[in-house]
Amino acid sequence: MGRIMAIDYGTKRVGLAVTDPLQLIANPLETVHAKDVLSYLKAYVLREPVEAMVVGMPRRLSGEATQATQHVVGFVRKLQKELPGIPVHTVDERFTSKMAQAAMLAGGLKKKDRQDKATVDRVSAAIILQSYLESRAI
Repeated sequence: MGRIMAIDYGTKRVGLAVTDPLQLIANPLETVHAKDVLSYLKAYVLREPVEAMVVGMPRRLSGEATQATQHVVGFVRKLQKELPGIPVHTVDERFTSKMAQAAMLAGGLKKKDRQDKATVDRVSAAIILQSYLESRAI
């Protein structure tokens, strides 16, 4: 059984999270620059078996697309082209940044650490991944 990887895509930074090999727990992994993410993912897949990728899809409260949605859709296309053997799923990512901030506050992180956007991106990816894992269990 391979890991499942989540991606919180942004045009500057990309937060990544990954499951354990049994696909039970989502863990923040890394934050990489958007221009380096595909090469990072290709290298990761060579080191670790990855069964699927989950990408957070930005939406408005109404469910409509945002300005960022087109960037994520383009990234998903590139990802599918570069790693054709790995299925790519999208998940609604509304509120994940706020949930990440709340989780870091509850976890006792200092204010300076909670304001680090790279940390927020990693934790957001873990929340996206956890929501995907929970949706599969239903």
